Amino acid sequence: MGNVRSPRSLRSAASRKSVNNKFDAAAGKTASAVASLIAVASVSTGAEAQQSNLPPVTVDAPVQRPRPVTSKPSPEQVRARNALRRAAQRQQAQRTAPTTPSGPADADPYADPAAPYKVDHVQAGGKFPEKLVDTPKSITVLSKEVLEDKNATTLKQAILSTAGVTLGSGEGGNAFGDRFFIRGFDARNDIFIDGVRDSGVSVRENFFTEQVEILRGPGSTFSGRGVAGGAINIVTKQATTAKSFYNMDTTFGTDMTKRVVLDVNQVIDPTFAVRVGGLFQDANVAGRDYVKDNRNGAFVATTWKPTDTVKVTANYIHTELTGVPDFGVPYYRPSTATTAGGPFPDFGVNRNNWYGQINRDFYRTGQDIGTLNAEVQITPDLMVSNKFRASRSTQNYIGTLPEQPTLAPGAPFTAYTLTMNPQSRFQVTDVLANQTEATYKFQDGVGFKHTALAGIEVDRERSSIDKYLGLSSEGQGTTVTPTGSPTGVSVFFPQDTFLPPKGLGLSGLPTKIGIDTVSGYVMDSANYRDLLILNGGFRYDNYSINTSGYGTIGGASRFGQQSAEFLIPNFNLGLTLKPAPNGSVYVAYATSANPVGAEFDGTSTAYGGLTPILNGNSNQIFGPEKNKAIELGTKWELFDRHLLLTAALFQTEKENARESQNITAATATATCPYPVTVPATTGTVSCITAGAAYRIRGIDLGVGGKITDKWSVFGGLVLMQSEVTKSLAPSPNTALYPTNVGRPLANVAHQSFSMLSKYQLNDTWELGGQAVYRSKIYGGTLLAANQGTSIPSYWRFDAFAEAKIDQHWKLKLFVNNIFDKRYYDALYQSAAPFVLEAPGRAAYVVLSARY
Repeated sequence: MGNVRSPRSLRSAASRKSVNNKFDAAAGKTASAVASLIAVASVSTGAEAQQSNLPPVTVDAPVQRPRPVTSKPSPEQVRARNALRRAAQRQQAQRTAPTTPSGPADADPYADPAAPYKVDHVQAGGKFPEKLVDTPKSITVLSKEVLEDKNATTLKQAILSTAGVTLGSGEGGNAFGDRFFIRGFDARNDIFIDGVRDSGVSVRENFFTEQVEILRGPGSTFSGRGVAGGAINIVTKQATTAKSFYNMDTTFGTDMTKRVVLDVNQVIDPTFAVRVGGLFQDANVAGRDYVKDNRNGAFVATTWKPTDTVKVTANYIHTELTGVPDFGVPYYRPSTATTAGGPFPDFGVNRNNWYGQINRDFYRTGQDIGTLNAEVQITPDLMVSNKFRASRSTQNYIGTLPEQPTLAPGAPFTAYTLTMNPQSRFQVTDVLANQTEATYKFQDGVGFKHTALAGIEVDRERSSIDKYLGLSSEGQGTTVTPTGSPTGVSVFFPQDTFLPPKGLGLSGLPTKIGIDTVSGYVMDSANYRDLLILNGGFRYDNYSINTSGYGTIGGASRFGQQSAEFLIPNFNLGLTLKPAPNGSVYVAYATSANPVGAEFDGTSTAYGGLTPILNGNSNQIFGPEKNKAIELGTKWELFDRHLLLTAALFQTEKENARESQNITAATATATCPYPVTVPATTGTVSCITAGAAYRIRGIDLGVGGKITDKWSVFGGLVLMQSEVTKSLAPSPNTALYPTNVGRPLANVAHQSFSMLSKYQLNDTWELGGQAVYRSKIYGGTLLAANQGTSIPSYWRFDAFAEAKIDQHWKLKLFVNNIFDKRYYDALYQSAAPFVLEAPGRAAYVVLSARY
């Protein structure tokens, strides 16, 4: 009877048996002793046991099972484990991060949540499917937090504090505005908004910007025409269904800046969200008299996710920038036979001097951009998207160029006078664009995981460029040159600032430009077990341009037009090796092409446009300029993969480059490849030839992210060497340079450096600063540094301090250009150029609210 159990005892013994089976031999012995004690104790329940008819149950001790033999995990298992660990760390960082401007509510979705200075992905995920550390291309991304800590409220401010990019100037034949040079090549029409080209030169605000991507090197496969030195993509703020937030930033500055920015995201329901923003700014410019920089704007963005496989986004952006323009200061040059001289403020002229007319000069730049994007996940491996864009941008201004300083024989230096050359433009640019793309992911039989993309893009670009008449009448009290530009204006004490206004009107004879492009492209990125990544792409552009306009021949106004069409192929190849999960070594090759007229703001071929045919003359239709580049680089993620280090050696070559030269009637037939008419008033005319070649090579270093939990850095160093390798045009200054061959490129800072650094002292205070260096920049016609002019190198330093008042409020103090350094951003290409002077020292207080 001692072996008979009650039902309750039976259940307990069975449960114990199940548990005991999981222990080793020692645990089994202990379990057996416990079972024996329970059996003995059951005797005391004999009366109850006698009433039970259950059969006897014997409990056996568990049998020891052999331990599996341990083995070293495979490399694939290590990578998978590390990836899961990093994902868990990022999720933990998102959960524990405070609600601040860099917190989860409105954080940059492409950046590392634990290190917002480091961006892991660019917006175009289909074209660049891998992380930046595994992408075989030099890409610099200014994240949302970098833009905030730079206090960069415009694209120009953000770009000019980044190594490897310099600013160019406008003139009569091309527009003033955001004209950038990347790796030595003009990129003024290689600016994109959410992956769609933003045609025409404009001035772009940052209040609607999430991040700014600088893609360096030729890239027509990714972006279409142009892109010789690189491209810039502005990523706009989008509505998010993750969380509602309400942000406001209010700024006051010593340059009389008053600025308010609103950014509100409202989740309507789990499938729909709306984000709206607004901008108001009233400001002067530090160190420049009379210059005004006023801005207004608004944006609205929506996101709708009716199902897990469908996403529809839409946004509309409106900006209007108004004020009084600053077209720079004059350049002192004692003789064109010497390189001596420089901007007049370096020779005693007041740096605040402004050489315009306050009752006449103005600018009004506006943009209206609407975008509709739909993404459909047809299968887990196939996604189709369509993006439609309609936009209008306007450039409307009258400004004054301070040019051609002169000094009468025997007069003192302070008696220098200049010519006030009025420049005007009324340009309206309309763009319709549609991009349809399909992205397919698959694995082949060899083991490569592919991300293949195919797309079709259709673009329709139209521009009308007019100018104002009657500007010569504004020079009352001064001598007027035959071209209508007032002379005799004092360099040291400009006297025409407050002349009364005169009636002005547009000519009504605009130059009109139309570009139609149909493009097809395919790309593939093949990843073999995160050890080897191959990528390549091919793009075919059917590019068609038509231009019409008016000119004066023999004293009469004449109408002319011109058209051209090109079929342009381009491709890229890349190979990436991953010696470790956190690093890569790559080599890449890419091509691009600049067809004639591709610079959409140019009114003639000399400025990158296409000149209309006048008087029956044939005109300059040349084949596209062709660019090719090779790049060898390496990228590494360090410090728990929160810091990205990049290094690259690169070389870019341009062939069939266009050049400009002035010819006389006597040499026109022998020199110019097409018939031209030489005006009797000037005796010379510009002739365009093709066949020049340039080369630029260098090293590009970059860093972004966190060194420690409290120390963030972002910066770069670019060292370049450039050379004109072939030229058909004579040097414009043979006294200094007998030939263009061997000369470096103009408008390029061959050495540039920038470093933004921030340290968190405690939970309340952060301190940071920025250092920027630019080497000497040479002036010259088109790309060659052949005029003997230059602007000096400089260092500039900024600083900021941030105090978190509580979880919702913070206060930030910026001091830009701490030492009030006098430096210059750009100079014009002529022998007597004007120079764009940079702002002086200014301090700003920014009060931010986050709810």
